[in-house]
Amino acid sequence: MSLDHAALSRFLSAVHPYDALDQEALKNLMPAFRPQSMAAGQDIYRQGQPLEGLYLIHSGAVEVRDQNDVQISVLGPRNSFGERGLARDGIAVTSARTLEDTMLLVLPKSAFLRLVETEPAAAKFFDHSRTPKPKRPDLATSPVETLMARSPLTCAPGATVQEAAQAMKDRHVSSICITEGEALKGIATIRDISGKVVAGALPYDTPISQIMTANPLALAPSSIGSDVLHMMMERRIGHVPVTQGGKLVGIVTQTDLTRFQAMTSAELVSEIARAGSAADMAKVTARIPQLLVQLVGGGNRHEVVTRLITDIADTATRRLLALAEKKFGPAPVPYLWLACGSQGRQEQTGVSDQDNCLMLDDAVTEEDKGYFADLAKFVCDGLNTCGYVYCPGDMMASNPRWRQPVSIWRTYFQGWVGKPSPEAQMLASVMFDLRPIGGTTSLFQDLQQETLRLASKNSIFVAHMISNSLKHMPPLGLLRGFATIRSGEHKNTLDLKHNGVVPVVDLGRVYALQGQLSAVNTRARLEAAQGTGVLSQTGGRDLLDAYDLIAETRLEHQAAQIKAGSAPNNYLAPSSLSDFERSHLRDAFVVVKSLQSAVGHGKGMLG
Repeated sequence: MSLDHAALSRFLSAVHPYDALDQEALKNLMPAFRPQSMAAGQDIYRQGQPLEGLYLIHSGAVEVRDQNDVQISVLGPRNSFGERGLARDGIAVTSARTLEDTMLLVLPKSAFLRLVETEPAAAKFFDHSRTPKPKRPDLATSPVETLMARSPLTCAPGATVQEAAQAMKDRHVSSICITEGEALKGIATIRDISGKVVAGALPYDTPISQIMTANPLALAPSSIGSDVLHMMMERRIGHVPVTQGGKLVGIVTQTDLTRFQAMTSAELVSEIARAGSAADMAKVTARIPQLLVQLVGGGNRHEVVTRLITDIADTATRRLLALAEKKFGPAPVPYLWLACGSQGRQEQTGVSDQDNCLMLDDAVTEEDKGYFADLAKFVCDGLNTCGYVYCPGDMMASNPRWRQPVSIWRTYFQGWVGKPSPEAQMLASVMFDLRPIGGTTSLFQDLQQETLRLASKNSIFVAHMISNSLKHMPPLGLLRGFATIRSGEHKNTLDLKHNGVVPVVDLGRVYALQGQLSAVNTRARLEAAQGTGVLSQTGGRDLLDAYDLIAETRLEHQAAQIKAGSAPNNYLAPSSLSDFERSHLRDAFVVVKSLQSAVGHGKGMLG
């Protein structure tokens, strides 16, 4: 099979980043591509060999294998491969072979490097490192969709001013939008009613359409905060409707702007620290989804967003502990409340249950245990009220198994390490993520270091933990490089938790175990592993970049769901991503799978 000039042009024009090139640049690039037909089962290159250039699949299928000869990806038409090796002195870091008769377009290394150097779209597409983001959200530059209220109060043009006023009173708002169907016709405010109806002595059954501001100024969701501020200041108005295609989708008020500026994790922490009950705290934690939207919209990195959200859970836990002691009296012996799971790792998102336990001083008596049973139930019930739902596996301090003296906890850890059964692996994985939240931290410090030393020296236990870490695999498959869920409620989506971040979390835990690293946060573990040589510099950079991309994609997905009025989850449809986003996400999954393979073969490096 051969490609004429017109066919090659049509093909490249439908593949990113070539579709972003201007016609002259694409015309100049096309002669550099060399068609290469290969039969099924042929090696394209082997790991360690010099690369001819960048490979772009025109037709057929190619499998890519890592240095341990483990398949990490199957690629189809429009997929590229080989760019990672070109960035490393032109030496292949993987192996590739055809699975069926395949037509490749080979872009020589010199042409590839020239393309990346001269075309910003290509540089961005083939650069797998993270783009720095601003450190904090800013009102003036935040998208209007992160500022607006999504369910503005509405009424029909024929509604009376009394009906409109009553509706505003019931909703505790100061404006009402007048609509026909979904189209915005006008807006009326409390000031309109007081100034035009009351002061003008109009009857209360006057149609709202007679006093409304018809065809009011409106903004699109893609506008930014400064657009709202400037409009309000210039026009001396306090309410700006938000429309899209003529349809009313929200409204921004001066109250919304004030709330945005006050909506910080510090403000929520402050309110929770003063709360008098779990119900009061729940009113504050109910604002966490909007905080997530604001933090993500403001360009914060994923580890900052999850840390700030986890801080709120920590504060709620400590406040509940204080309220419990106020209700039941001072604790009879020292204790320590610890979190595990995502709270323990400081990686909570918009979807979180609770995982916790209680360590008690060895001086605790049977009578004292009744006090701690009451305290644990009070705190776990309170967390559930706040939206941190009960752990489905009952891994909570309210379960007597996870509310024990330090000596019993020591026995637990020694048993899990000494006899690594499947349950022991699971429990050890969870408990290696423990982080003190409230109480006497010294109860855990010695135990943590002791357990890390014991576990790292037990080669059988380490092998079992490595095996356990390979149970969650990145979703790489045939269709555009992804293996989506095949059936059920989340059919045709990717699970960005269990097949996205969890594989990296598991790797980080293994590295921490191998290096006796006390860090609990996943990114901190990866950085520490890289710094101590447990993970190679190359492998560390790749894995950090891959983790950042996957974790940020997950947060952006949740933020988009919240903005759309849906409950956030971890299930992303690849079809919602652009070619650019799909390509980079696939590459991130390939990196994770490669590091899993390296760990499985007793290596700590990629490439």
